[in-house]
Amino acid sequence: MFERATELALVDEALEQLGGTRPKTGTTTRPGTGSGAGTGPGGTLLAISGPAGLGKTTLLTEVRRRALARDCTLLAARGGEQEQTQPFHVARQLIQPHLAGRSEAELRTALGSWYSIVGPALGLCAPEHGAPPDPQGLRDGLDWVLTHLTVQRAPVALVLDDAHWADPESLSWLAAFAPRAEHLPLLLVVAYRPEELPAHAEAFRTLPGRAGHRPLVLAPLTEAAVSGLVREAVGDHADDAFCREAWAVTTGNPFEAVELTAKVRDKGLDPTSASAPLLRDLAAAQRGSGLVARFERLGPSTVRFGWACAVLGTAIPRELAARVAGLGPEEAAGATARLREARILSGPGEGSDTELEFVHPLIATALYRAIPDALRVALHGQAAVAVVDAGLGSSAAARHLLETHPENDPWVVRTLRAAAAENLRAGAPEAARRQLARALREPPVFGERAAVLYELGCASLLTEPANTVNHLRAALAEPFDDPALRQGILIRLAQVLAHSDRLAEASDALAREIPYTRDPRARLRLQSEQFMWDAFDAAEPDSPARSRRLTRLADRLTGRDLTERYVIGLRAWDACLRGEPVDVVLRHAVRALGTEFSWAHEDRGFEVPVLAAMVHMYADRPGRAEELFEAGTAEFERQGWRGAHLSFAYSLRAYIRYRRGRLAEAEELARAGLRLAERVGRGTPVHWYAIAILATTLLARGRVDEAWELAREHAFGEPFPAAVVFPDAQTVYAELLLARGRTEAAAAQLEAVERRLSPRGIRNPSWCPWQLHLARAVAAQEPARARALAADAIRRARAFGAPSGVGQALRVAAEVAAPGERAGLLREAVELLSASPAGYELARALAALAAELGDAELLARAVETGRECGADGLVASLGGAAGDGVWADGLTEEERRVAELAVREDPAARGRERELSAVCRKLGTDRSGLAEALEALEALEAHARGR
Repeated sequence: MFERATELALVDEALEQLGGTRPKTGTTTRPGTGSGAGTGPGGTLLAISGPAGLGKTTLLTEVRRRALARDCTLLAARGGEQEQTQPFHVARQLIQPHLAGRSEAELRTALGSWYSIVGPALGLCAPEHGAPPDPQGLRDGLDWVLTHLTVQRAPVALVLDDAHWADPESLSWLAAFAPRAEHLPLLLVVAYRPEELPAHAEAFRTLPGRAGHRPLVLAPLTEAAVSGLVREAVGDHADDAFCREAWAVTTGNPFEAVELTAKVRDKGLDPTSASAPLLRDLAAAQRGSGLVARFERLGPSTVRFGWACAVLGTAIPRELAARVAGLGPEEAAGATARLREARILSGPGEGSDTELEFVHPLIATALYRAIPDALRVALHGQAAVAVVDAGLGSSAAARHLLETHPENDPWVVRTLRAAAAENLRAGAPEAARRQLARALREPPVFGERAAVLYELGCASLLTEPANTVNHLRAALAEPFDDPALRQGILIRLAQVLAHSDRLAEASDALAREIPYTRDPRARLRLQSEQFMWDAFDAAEPDSPARSRRLTRLADRLTGRDLTERYVIGLRAWDACLRGEPVDVVLRHAVRALGTEFSWAHEDRGFEVPVLAAMVHMYADRPGRAEELFEAGTAEFERQGWRGAHLSFAYSLRAYIRYRRGRLAEAEELARAGLRLAERVGRGTPVHWYAIAILATTLLARGRVDEAWELAREHAFGEPFPAAVVFPDAQTVYAELLLARGRTEAAAAQLEAVERRLSPRGIRNPSWCPWQLHLARAVAAQEPARARALAADAIRRARAFGAPSGVGQALRVAAEVAAPGERAGLLREAVELLSASPAGYELARALAALAAELGDAELLARAVETGRECGADGLVASLGGAAGDGVWADGLTEEERRVAELAVREDPAARGRERELSAVCRKLGTDRSGLAEALEALEALEAHARGR
C-alpha cells in the first residue's frame, strides 16, 4: 500500500495492545485460541475518515488480514447505500455468522435471557408473541451479546466499512458501544466519509483511541506515490511527465489512480510524455458520466443486469439479479463476465460466483443514479417481488417498496404491514413507522385504512407521540366496523395522551366512547382505563364522584378476568389515598392480585400492578411490595423493557427501601433508576419519580446540600407535572426548603399541596404527610395552627390504621406540642413504630424520646437503629459514628422463635418487643402481617432447599 505506513503502524500498535499473537509464520491456530489471546491491556477504537476513493476499503482489507494473522476473531460488516433502511443490517453481518447454524437450544444457551430480545433483531429467530422490547432494552442486549462474544473469543477485531451507510439502528448502537472498546480485548475499526456520517454517529468523530488519536484522516497520494503506482503497473520506463500527468488527472485519488493505470495497461498505451494528454480522457471514463457511457456500451442485457445489481446493493445473489433483470442463467453469466472484464464487478477471485459485489461503491452509486427514474422505480418493484419469492421475507422486500410509487396495490400494503409488524417486534419501531407511512400512501383498501393508521400510531408511540395522537384520531374518524379495533385504538390513544402529560384529554377520549360501547366487557375495559388515568391526574376536577362510581363498580365485581381485577386494583389504590381502613385496602389489593398478575401484558399498561404493589407498602407490608416489584422487574427485563419501565421499577423499589429504613440500599436503587430515567429524557414522569425518591432518600441520610443540588441540577421544582407522582413532588420540594431553613417558602408550597389534594379527597398522611411538614413549617409563628394540623394528621392516620403512619404523625405532633405533652406522644410513637417495618421513623422517634427524657439507653438504641438504617445525619447528631447501613436480612434463631410465639399469641412473647421489632423490620411487615410474612419466608426457604 502506498503512503499508508502511518495508519498501518497505528493498526499494528492497536493489535499489539489487544494481546493477539505475533503474525503467523507457518503455524495455524484457531481464532480466539492463540497463546496471547485476551492477555493484552485492552482494546481501542480507530476511526478512519476520508472522501470516496481515498482507499478506506483497501486499508480495512489490510486491517482484516493483519488481525487474522494475529489469531484475532474477525467481525466484519459493510454499510450499503441501498440497505440503509433495512434495520440491523450491519449488526447481522457482524454477529450472525458467529451464531448462525446453531440449534434453537444452543442459541438459547448462548444468548441466555437475551434470546427473545436480540434474536429477532439479529435474524436468529422469529419474534415471539407479546410486547416488543424497547429500543434501549434491545441496545443493552446487543451490548451484552457483543461483549460476551468478545470475551469468549478474544482477541476480537470488529471492522466496519462505509459506516456512513450503515442502518441507523446498527450505527447508533455501535456509536454508543464504542467507548467500551478500551475495556475489552476488542479493536473496533470504522471507516466513513466525513461529509455523509449521520448525526447519531458523531461519537466516531470525537472518541479518542487508546493513544489519544482522533479520526485518522486519509490524505490523497502524493505525486511520488502515483508515479510508483504507474511504474509498478506499466514498467519502470514510464517517464516523469507521464506520471506527473497521471497524478494531476486523478488528484491523488487512489481508486482513480489504480483504475487509470489498469486502463493504460489494457490499452497498451506508451507511458511517455507524448501519451500524457490522453490520460485525462481515460480518467474521465472511470467516473461519472464517462463511467456510465462506458457501461452502456456493454450491451442491453449487460446494462439491465448491472442496473439490477445496483438496485439490489451489496452481496448480490446472481440468480436474484438475473430475475430482476429478466435474464436467463446463461445471459446472466455472460453479463457477469463482461462486467468483471470492465472492472465494474469484482473478479472471480475477489468474490463468489453466486454473490456479486461492485469493485467500488463509487461505481455502484454512479450506475444506480444513471438508471432512468421510471425504470429505477420499476426495478425496485420487481426486486420486491423477487425477494419475497426467493423466501427472503417481507422485511427484505420492504426496502425496495419504499422506493416505488403508490399504485393502489393490496399486495404492497400487505407486504409493508407484515414487514412493519416484524420490525416492531424486533425492536425497530422507526423502520416500522417508515413502512407503514408508505403503506398508507399506497393506499390501503377502504376497510383497511383504520388498521394501518392504528399500526402506524403504535410504531411511532415512542419517537413521535404528537404524530401518534394524530394517527390514532384519524383512525377513529375512518368508517370501519370492527369493535375490537376501535377499542384498541381508543386505549392506545388514551395511553399516549396520558404519557404526554395530557391526562384530562385521555380520560375525555374514553368517556365519550363508553356510552356507545354495546358489549359489556368492552365497556368495562374502557371504564377501567378511564379510572386509571383519572387516578393519575393531579388536577382531576371531580375526584370524589369518580371515587364513588369506582367503589360501586368494584365492590360488585368478582375478579373473574383481568379487566375486573384491574378495576379492583384501582379501587384498592383509591381507598389507600382516601385513607380508608387498612384492612379494606389490603382486601381489595389481594383480590386484584389473584394468583397471577403480569406486569407486561402486551395490550395493557403496568400502572395497575404497580399501584397494587404500592398499596402494600403504605399498608405496612413493604416486604410483600418488594416481592411483587422483584417479580415485575424480572418480567420487564425478560421483555427487554429497559427504559421507562425499568426506571420506574428501580425508583419505586428504592422508595420501598426508604420506607423500611434501608437507606443505603434505597440510595443505590434510586441512582440506578435515575440513570435509566436520564436515558428516557428529563421532564418525563419517570424522571420526576426518580428525582423525588432520590432527594427524599438523601434528606433522610442527612445530606441536605446534596439533595438541594440534585433538585437544582434537574430543575426539580415549579411547575410540577400534571401526573400524580409518589412521593408527591411538590411535597418533596417543600421538604427540601424546610431542610434548608426556608420555612415560609416551604409553608407556601405545602398550602398549595393542601389546595390540590383536599378537594380530591386525598386524606391519608401515610401517602402524603403534607400536614406534618406544614405543622413544622408554621410552628414557630403559629403554634396553635401547627398543633391543630398535627392532631388532624393523627386522626387521619389512625383512621387508616398503619402503625408507621400513626407513629410518624405522633412524632411530629410531639415536636410541635406543649412541653408537658411530648413524652406521652413520643412513647406511643415508639411503641407503634417498634411494631412496624419503618426503621428510619423508629430511629427518629427513639432519638426524640431519648432527648426528651434524657435516657442514655434509649439514646444508644436510637444510635444503633439509625446506624442500621444508614441515617448518617441522624447518628452524627446523636454523637454516634456512622455505619455502613447494611442490614442482616435473615432472622436469627431467637428472633424466629419469638416471632412464632407472637403469632400464636403465646404469653412467652411478652416483654420481647426489641426482638419483635427487629423481626418486623427484617420481614417488612407490621405485627398484624407477621403470620403471613413467616409463611412466605418458609415457602421461600422450602423453594431454595428444593433447588
